[in-house]
Amino acid sequence: MALPDRPVNSWFQGMDLPSRLLETGRNDYELYEEDGEFVLSVELPGFDPEDIDVTWHEGVLNVAAEHEDDSRGERKTYHRRFRFPKDVDEDAVGAAYQNGILEVTLPIFEESTARGTTIEVEH
Repeated sequence: MALPDRPVNSWFQGMDLPSRLLETGRNDYELYEEDGEFVLSVELPGFDPEDIDVTWHEGVLNVAAEHEDDSRGERKTYHRRFRFPKDVDEDAVGAAYQNGILEVTLPIFEESTARGTTIEVEH
């Protein structure tokens, strides 16, 4: 199953913290904002839903997965963290896994703006 044909917003590309145990050499996720929520789709083929841990802590979403295939003597791991620039309703975060794709929805609090300091532009 292919991911939606939406480009990854360059604003969010810099928000991903580079903590991978398995380097794929390609973008294995898509992150976009739509209808008042962030949507994150992560390609995790070969994992079972019980192999995947999704946690939220202080503005950081952690996605980790580990699968051991004893019959082949193989172990697959995945770990990546994503930091979000807006306040997320952590009680309403949801995740679903289907056809090798993990989709996490993170509703944004209404009236939430990106955190930080406004910098005046001189002219």
